[in-house]
Order: sequence, then C-alpha cells, then structure tokens
Amino acid sequence: MPTETTPPTAPTPEALLDDDLLARIRERADRYDRENAFFTEDLAELADRGYLRALVPTAMGGLGWSHADVIRAQSRLATAAPATALGVNMHLVWTGVARHLHDRGDDTLDFVLAEAAAGEVFAFGISEAGNDLMLFGSGTVADPQPDGGIRYTGRKIFTSLSPAWTRLGVHGLDSASEDAPKLVYGFIDREDPDVHTLADWDTLGMRATQSCTTVLDGAVAAPDRVVRRLDPGPNADPFVSAIFACFELFLSAVYAGIAERALEVAIDAATARTSARTGRPRSEDPGVRRRIAEAALALDGVAPQLVGLARDLADGTDHGEYWFALLSGAKVRTVQTAREVVDAAVRVVGGATYFAGNELGRLQRDVLAGVFHPSSDDGALATIANARLGPLPD
Repeated sequence: MPTETTPPTAPTPEALLDDDLLARIRERADRYDRENAFFTEDLAELADRGYLRALVPTAMGGLGWSHADVIRAQSRLATAAPATALGVNMHLVWTGVARHLHDRGDDTLDFVLAEAAAGEVFAFGISEAGNDLMLFGSGTVADPQPDGGIRYTGRKIFTSLSPAWTRLGVHGLDSASEDAPKLVYGFIDREDPDVHTLADWDTLGMRATQSCTTVLDGAVAAPDRVVRRLDPGPNADPFVSAIFACFELFLSAVYAGIAERALEVAIDAATARTSARTGRPRSEDPGVRRRIAEAALALDGVAPQLVGLARDLADGTDHGEYWFALLSGAKVRTVQTAREVVDAAVRVVGGATYFAGNELGRLQRDVLAGVFHPSSDDGALATIANARLGPLPD
C-alpha cells in the first residue's frame, strides 16, 4: 500500500508495528481471549510507541499519518490480535474524524487531537440496543442546560475500550429546545459520577475489546464539548460523513487483517503437513491449492479498495450521493470476504481449529463479529439501492 503521504520523520506502520511487537501482542491474544480480559499490556505498548497519536498532525505532537496509513496499520495489528485492533479502532475513529475536519479548516474537534496527543483515550458511545438509525437517531435523552452544556441519559452498548477510555463521544436527542428535535453530539469525561460501566461483556469472540454497556444517568458534556446539533435523519454535515467514513474504513481494515492472518496460517499448515495417503506435502494437493488460491484471489481485492476510498476521502473526491453506498458496500464486502477466507483456512487446516486455544479457531470466532457492526448487509443494500434507483416513495 502507498506510503507517500507519511511525513518522513514519522515511523511507517510497518516500522512502528514491528515484528517483535506483533509477536508479543500475538502471544498475549490467547490469554486475553481465554480470560475474557482487556488488552491492557497491548494498549500500554501501543500508546508508548505513539500509536494513539497516529492521526494527530505532527505540529500538534502526533505522527501525522494519513487515513490510508491507519488502514495499513490496523490490518497489520489485526493479524496479531483482532480484538486489540478493533478496540483501538474506536479511538482512531474519533481522531480520524477530528483530523479530517482539521484538514478542511474546521477546528470543532481540534481538542480531540490535542487531548489525544496528551494521552487521553477516546471511545465511541453511539450504539444503542434496537436503534438501527445509528448516527441518524438516538433513544438517549439530550437535556440542554442553561450554560449550553448537555446532560445525557440513556444506555450505550458495544462501548469498546470500556476499562481504559477517558473521553466518550456520544449522541442523544434533544426534544425540549425551541428548535427540537435535534441530535446533539458531545464528549463526556470518565470522571463524571453519572457515567457507569456494566461488567456485561462475555461474548463468543472479540472478547478482549471489553465493549461493555455504558449507562448515562445525566452525564454532562460541557458547553465547549458539545460539537454538533443536527436534524435527525440522514445528514450531509461533514462531521457525520467523516464518522461514517472513518468507522467503515478502519473497521474493514481490521477484518482484512483477520483474513490475511488466516491465509498465512493455512499456508503454513499446508506446507508443514504431509498427507498420509500420498506421502507428499499438503501444499501439493490440488484441492488445498485451489482453496488457498481462491482465498488469496478474493483477499487481493480488499486492500486496494479500502486505500482507494481513504485517498478519495483525503483528496475531497466528489462521489456525491454514492459516498455512503461506496463505504457501506466496502464494509460488507470486506467482512464477507474475510469470513470466506477464514472458512477456507479452517478447511485447509482441519480439526485442530476446533480445539480451545487454537489461533485459527479464535480468528473464526472473531470474524463472526463483523456482521454485527454497521453497516449491516440489509442496510448497505438499501443504501446502494437508494443511490442507484432513488428512494422509495413515502
């Protein structure tokens, strides 16, 4: 993937996430999964290397990476520990949105960049049980305060980084103001006494993300941390489109990394094992070769699409009404491809993957989580149909 946008003084994704670091992260992944534990040591090492400052401009104390650099990095990190990559993703989404706006002269979220440079960890508090509107609606109450702040009351699910975040970006619906209804986006602090994290994360896969439920009992976003008041429903505000773009692209990068690692494991197993029937390496078996070749062929198309969309985002390419369709389609296609590649790898490696503690077995559980992230298959298809055919009549 291209590296020309990376400042020469900043380490490349491959240099920052070197083989030794990835080996340590991969070694810890099994324990985190087995113990349903947060990736504390991984986060500490990544923060120490500046990974959480990846998208912060160099002038503000960051690495100055591009969004395409982060896609490369997240895929590489996911080959070692998908849950670690997915958890860190939520911080990178907010810094990615802030960087996108900053590069276009909008300083609304410059505080996110400054605080990330200072070591704060941002998490994503948008998902709500039963809310398929996602960015376009909310069941959380946003209660305006006399000083311009907002009190949020509601429940946010899938709050990755629950044990570690220090800043949480949330949204809620203001139904009380004169201009209501308005979706209000703001950031709250972990020290707020009206923020409560439930210990309810015990899942099939992606266990180390510790994406626990967050209960907001009137948690306050200060006036200078209230960043948008928008009409409910689809919105062309650059803030919303940047969230959607960063979320879909960085998320897709994680699942691309899962597929890449699964393919590596399958190739290693095929090369190392000998068939009792033929006495020859499994890598010479026509069926094995076909499975691996088909998986590689499918995977080869993923990275160029993600990087291409990231470049378009940075360059301001005008995809108009097709932007959301392209981004949601990329996410769905990447996850589908990743699941197919992992399944092919499991069939090559065989029954060993069915045992607890097997890396490929864990990858198979982790990749299943992809279908639960927005955009869903049905949502993406509806978005694409609307873009190509126009919306359905009321």
